[in-house]
Amino acid sequence: MPIPVSTSRNGDKPLFTPGPLTTSLSVKQAMMHDLGSRDFEFIDTVRQIRSALLALAVAPEEPYEAILMQGSGTSGLEAVIGSITAPEGKWLMVVNGAYGQRLMQIAERLKIAVVAAKFPEWCPAIVAKVVSELDAHPSVTHIGIVHCETTTGLLNPVQEVGALAAERGKVFMVDAMSSFGAVPIPIGDWNIDYLVSSANKCIEGVPGFSFVLARRAALDQTDGYARSLTLDLRAQWQRLEADGQFRFTPPTHTILAFRQALAELEEEGGVMGRAARYRRNHETLVAGMRELGFVEYLRPEDQGYIITSFRFPDHPNYDFDRFYELLNDRGFVIYPGKVSDAACFRIGTIGRVFAEDIHNLLLAIRDTLLDMEVTL
Repeated sequence: MPIPVSTSRNGDKPLFTPGPLTTSLSVKQAMMHDLGSRDFEFIDTVRQIRSALLALAVAPEEPYEAILMQGSGTSGLEAVIGSITAPEGKWLMVVNGAYGQRLMQIAERLKIAVVAAKFPEWCPAIVAKVVSELDAHPSVTHIGIVHCETTTGLLNPVQEVGALAAERGKVFMVDAMSSFGAVPIPIGDWNIDYLVSSANKCIEGVPGFSFVLARRAALDQTDGYARSLTLDLRAQWQRLEADGQFRFTPPTHTILAFRQALAELEEEGGVMGRAARYRRNHETLVAGMRELGFVEYLRPEDQGYIITSFRFPDHPNYDFDRFYELLNDRGFVIYPGKVSDAACFRIGTIGRVFAEDIHNLLLAIRDTLLDMEVTL
């Protein structure tokens, strides 16, 4: 059963963001222990986590590997892009938000050839256009896409793009930063070669490491490709396989917290159980925000249940900075917008928050609007 709202936190403000997230008190408490990086207990913890991550991805019979990398989720993405691309390799990145654009920036900074299949921020990727870009750039070897584009909260058609990648013989990478653990992703069935996510997202751990689920057959072909010493994905995998250790100092406390977070995910009913809670949170939020007069940025059919962008009210008294400050004073933390063509803010519905928390947030938003003398 989910931890009751009253005992899930330790006096912290609930975070209605896409990560870092509100975490349970027991996840916080798991960090209150010191372990050496070469301790048998720590090495066994890493082994358990790697196995649990593969189980969450419904890994098929073909071997996949779970590789933990120190750093943020973006570090994990850079590790993959910089480690699996041959000198003559070329990427096609699907871009319909700030995080797809970040994939482009990583490749460009590493001096890796890259082209984009660009879509408006309100539009999920259209496979026919991805096909057109592949036809126009036959030298493309890799395709990258963001599953949940947290600029807006939309979900991209990863399964369809994965089928296209397999048909064309392209290596396929998915940024599942804000979806893994709460949206079912059968990596083998979707032809995903590399999936990247982070400890501090839907599994409800704390920041400190990212992880990569890699098809072993693809990983085996990347020897010598890495452009970084510390972000060498294949070398990290080889060390984990050899003796269970990280190549450089691991985030021990974060990993202990993540082990507890994985146990709580299983207790909640796994990916489907967590998805059900997050979906309830999202439905409660959207219904309440509509009652208050707010309008979502995306069409409902394109909206995921991870994070939602809302348009600024069309009212002369509305100012986002003031809105944010007053909500924060009431004990609620939301997120600024990232949409480039509209004034928006974002509210996340993931982390250790429940429908009761969403109701409380909605009451705080109502009172904030009254304080600002904004009528919608």
